[in-house]
Amino acid sequence: MQKAICLLSIIPLRETPSDKAQMVNQVLFGETFDIIETQDSWLKIELHHDLYQGWIDQKQAFILDGPQWDELKNASSYCALDMVQIFENITYGTQFPVLIGSVVYNAQNNNFSIAGQQYTHTGEVQPFEKNRNKNKMLEFAYYFLNAPYLWGGRSPFGIDCSGFTQLVYKLCGFSIPRDAWQQANVGSDINFLEEARAGDLAFFDNDEGRIIHTGILLPNNQIIHASGMVKIDQVDHQGIYNIEQKKYTHKLRMIRHID
Repeated sequence: MQKAICLLSIIPLRETPSDKAQMVNQVLFGETFDIIETQDSWLKIELHHDLYQGWIDQKQAFILDGPQWDELKNASSYCALDMVQIFENITYGTQFPVLIGSVVYNAQNNNFSIAGQQYTHTGEVQPFEKNRNKNKMLEFAYYFLNAPYLWGGRSPFGIDCSGFTQLVYKLCGFSIPRDAWQQANVGSDINFLEEARAGDLAFFDNDEGRIIHTGILLPNNQIIHASGMVKIDQVDHQGIYNIEQKKYTHKLRMIRHID
């Protein structure tokens, strides 16, 4: 099976092989994937970090040969921590923006290489899962305040509810699934809101009982979540209460703690 990597700032991942199709996810710089199907100029891929599948334009994928993949899979990986930083491709003399949560490999003195291409960066990166902890989780979550809601988005320029929770957890060294209903199956149940801790995930369902929303719990009965934009609302045993609208907007289903 062919392996590939995203060497662009971001790649839209679509539901079907068409530029008009709904975007269901995004691939960030440095993320790798399997190519599982081809159709005309489109590739169906499966991301390595969360097994999410979708279609991308083949022109946006960088195909890795065997030695390139072997080198990459054995490399130390690092997570970009700045909201936006500028990377320079020294090999081609180009610059481009890279977003928070992107991946670099074998970073040394702000330099690294991928598949023979040399890069340099000036922002902060940290090793993945070297220190899995939630000490900075709320700080990372606050980074995204006022980011607009975007279905399938995973960046400060547009993000959806589960993309937000997944990305914040990633920045803290935790790997969780992409969609809210998948995330609801991870970790352990918290029976009462009063027992929850800041950083726990709260999940909300619709009238049919399907998980449709998630957010990160904060102190003082608050939650930060992506709904219209990333914002902070009140939460209680019934759900999310929006003070401006003076109504409950989401019905609480469960709370999960992830170690």
